[in-house]
Amino acid sequence: MMTKPTVDTDDNTQSKLLRLLAWLSPAFPTGAYAYSHGLEQAVEDGDIANGDTLRNWVTDILHHGSGRNDVILLRHAHRTGTDVTMLNDLAVALASSRERRIETLDQGTAFVAAAAPWQVPRLPDRVAYPIAVGSIAGHHGIDEDTTAPAYLQAFAANLISAAVRLVPLGQTAGLRVLAALEPAILQVASATRTATLNDLGGCAFRSDIAAMRHETQYTRLFRS
Repeated sequence: MMTKPTVDTDDNTQSKLLRLLAWLSPAFPTGAYAYSHGLEQAVEDGDIANGDTLRNWVTDILHHGSGRNDVILLRHAHRTGTDVTMLNDLAVALASSRERRIETLDQGTAFVAAAAPWQVPRLPDRVAYPIAVGSIAGHHGIDEDTTAPAYLQAFAANLISAAVRLVPLGQTAGLRVLAALEPAILQVASATRTATLNDLGGCAFRSDIAAMRHETQYTRLFRS
């Protein structure tokens, strides 16, 4: 049975940070580049047409949609003694469309496989992305309050990367949006610190509808 690392030295703290940076890097092979979280449909519908509308769209998802829900689930998966199987079932049930269900399960399962060189705890064969990240970060003793905003930042960066290709936006415009989202990322990370599973839920309906409509979008670059 694998044991959770317990040594708490400066070198170990830096090693933990390096792991988190590697795991949430765009280069980490989770297949995130293939998913737009319904953003591709939003661009076609004209809801996202420039940096300002992109910033508003992602801000709403962070505060009121899957960004907030994901980080609540991540925090609970991070904590020892939590029923990970139950959390995973809940994460899958919360997916608002078939494509979003595929997105979170594909990325989570790929994340576990890619993180294997660092040791991973026992998880469901098909695992939602926030459950995988939270469980493995907790297993390695990586601080929950560091993991949560890092996860949200990586989530937002992936949506911006999709928009840069779809709108299209320039790289500089995309980076301006990412910089402008820092307060929202920190607010959501802080607000979810004491959230319970009863606090799960959302009202980012236009994003959810875009994800549903994307399943039948005629021309698609992304899988969601």
